[in-house]
Amino acid sequence: MFEEYEITLMISRYDPDRQRSWVQGYQLAAGRILRFVDLFQKINDEQDPTLAWRSSCEHGQCGTCGMRINGKPLLTCELLVENAVRLFKTQTFTVEPLTVAPVIRDLVINMEEAYEQVHFVKPYIIEPAAEHLEGDEYRISPRELEAYVEATRCINCFCCATACVTQKNYFGPNAMLANIVRLMDPRETANQERMDTLYSNKGTPRCRTAQACSFVCPKEIDIAHFIALAKEGNF
Repeated sequence: MFEEYEITLMISRYDPDRQRSWVQGYQLAAGRILRFVDLFQKINDEQDPTLAWRSSCEHGQCGTCGMRINGKPLLTCELLVENAVRLFKTQTFTVEPLTVAPVIRDLVINMEEAYEQVHFVKPYIIEPAAEHLEGDEYRISPRELEAYVEATRCINCFCCATACVTQKNYFGPNAMLANIVRLMDPRETANQERMDTLYSNKGTPRCRTAQACSFVCPKEIDIAHFIALAKEGNF
């Protein structure tokens, strides 16, 4: 087992001031348990302070560090150097931004634009059911929750939306999931509005069932399963 790897990162760069795009290579020695966000920070500290990238929690919970590594969308705070070498069978990696929104600079995309589809489907309870008779909280039985609790783990990292083979005129897998999870939530009563969104021309008719969304999800949510339930009307 190698303690250190000689890593080459071929990183997509974009300068909005000069409207210039290019690929820049960086060579660096990296310990096997360094994460890719650590490599970006190492580049900033030791080689190039102008490289722009985004991260926040760096614990796989906020979704802001999503990028494409050798074409695969993933969270760079979760990808260890050792695992990347094993997965891709190389020590050279192409690093690109996600494709769901315009690039602001280098690896940073416009997240506000990426979230437009999620906001459109209203990822919150539109019309809440009446409070439970025995108290001021709405109680959900374990059996009811079991049907959709997996979907609540979505962090909107947009890895699934980038991997999706149907990006144009489609809400995207994570936005679809945000609508579906509320449709399955017994606290929601605006079911008709949600069904209208779900079966609109930007909803289930656009999905090609390629299941790429489930394949790349960092939270291991079977997104394709929930969309299949929606196609069947099986809630």
